[in-house]
Amino acid sequence: MFKKVFLTPLFSFVFLLSALAQIEPAPDRAEGEGPFEKLIFRGVTLIDGTGAPPIGPVDIVVEQNKITRIQVVGYPGLPISENRRPEAGPNDKEYNLEGHYLLPGFVDMHGHIGGRGQGTSAEYVYKLWMAHGITTIRDPSASNGIDWVLDQKQRSLDNEITAPRILAYTSFGQGSEEPITTAEQAKAWVQANADKGADGIKFFGANPEVMQAAISENKRIGLRSAMHHQQMDVARWNVMNSARAGLTSMEHWYGLPEALFTDRTIQDFRVDYNYQNEQHRFAEAGKLWEQAAEPYSDHWNAIMEELLALDFTLDPTFNIYEANRDLMRARTAEWHAVYTLPSLWMFYQPSRRSHGSYWFDWTTSDELNWKKNYQLWMTFINEYKNRGGRVTAGSDSGFIYQLYGFAYIRELELLQEAGFHPLEVIRAATMHGAEALGMEKEIGTVEVGKLADFVILEENPLQNLKVLYGTGAIRIDENNQPIRVGGVKYTVKDGIVYDAKALLEDVKQIVIDAKAEKGYEVKQPGLEW
Repeated sequence: MFKKVFLTPLFSFVFLLSALAQIEPAPDRAEGEGPFEKLIFRGVTLIDGTGAPPIGPVDIVVEQNKITRIQVVGYPGLPISENRRPEAGPNDKEYNLEGHYLLPGFVDMHGHIGGRGQGTSAEYVYKLWMAHGITTIRDPSASNGIDWVLDQKQRSLDNEITAPRILAYTSFGQGSEEPITTAEQAKAWVQANADKGADGIKFFGANPEVMQAAISENKRIGLRSAMHHQQMDVARWNVMNSARAGLTSMEHWYGLPEALFTDRTIQDFRVDYNYQNEQHRFAEAGKLWEQAAEPYSDHWNAIMEELLALDFTLDPTFNIYEANRDLMRARTAEWHAVYTLPSLWMFYQPSRRSHGSYWFDWTTSDELNWKKNYQLWMTFINEYKNRGGRVTAGSDSGFIYQLYGFAYIRELELLQEAGFHPLEVIRAATMHGAEALGMEKEIGTVEVGKLADFVILEENPLQNLKVLYGTGAIRIDENNQPIRVGGVKYTVKDGIVYDAKALLEDVKQIVIDAKAEKGYEVKQPGLEW
């Protein structure tokens, strides 16, 4: 059905990645306890993902991967009321977790499963995600090939591999036997994609006739969709065209400022702009929000209200562009030295070829432009949330110095910077992600009847989201010495309990072995250290 790949400027970087050999799939699962007939987590403080405040101590009962009981068993600072606790049989598994916090498993709405160009295996990527509490991901573009992704999806569902739950969104046109230039071709491809077993479609752009036909047909057959409105087509098809046609979510922010233009119709490109020059592309993108309507102006409000009425989802992926506003911070993040593969580090280095490695001459002015860009972008996202809109958390890791797992936690911090209360951050990462995927009856909140996907840690993430990082957060002990606290303790997916810190140790060893094989050290670009 899908045999050849026809490249256009719109899809070139995604298809160039997928045209390379697929990455190594995950090995058979050797980690995790379970599943169990009956599993009880005792004494936790529950943050249920709905936006409700924490409550505890609570016992949570799981039977055959379904939450069957949530029981309050006392009061903070007092002994547990044993007579209120659910009983356990001799063969039931219990975890005594007094003082711990339990949240729903996180949903990463933009999770590329590595790439041959980055030299990342599926095991490396999956374990970084799972070590940070990510139990479900949406793979946008299926860049390892739809058959490969669907195989990994099924093996994850069967818990044959250590991996999050995977939803496969194919890039529009991927594998087509001819270029898609008509509405009829678009509808036929969309139907074939659904027959193949894909969960949805990731769009980048095409002519309006094709976009209208493809998005509306995808909606008609009941699949969901996402879009990165690339600059090559956004002048004739922005986010409002997509949302009206039936697109269910947008990624990043491209297409939104263009819909907010009032005194122009095209971005104010530099006159020597070339889209294939990624420093042009990203430097100019940092000036885009200032060209849009003023926050809270009539047009700004009208666009927001229409998107709200359409029940449209925004997945901002703030973290993937953070290097644009502070390159040194992203480049020198402490986890790179231990958890970033040499091949991935080399992929990040300034290059005219590698996607997202556009540091030819990144200036202070570029960073200042992007800081202003973030202020305006975050204002829209926060107000969208305040008016009842759905905002989710996605990472887009593997590019621009952003590492799987760690980048997702950074995304949560940036949502807080945008104005979200920490409970709103957790809701975006859990319940709203599940809703956007159409999985709200199965995952996203800790409620009776839902699957047993949890994040468990010893620190309160509402007080400091940094405790979710695998490297933890810094404190001072009683001897005035710095220590690390936090990090996810257990990630529970489908009722199977994974030691998150052990997963990180596995990743650390993968990196050690790769460095030894290549005789490689992580060094800063252009320096010997």
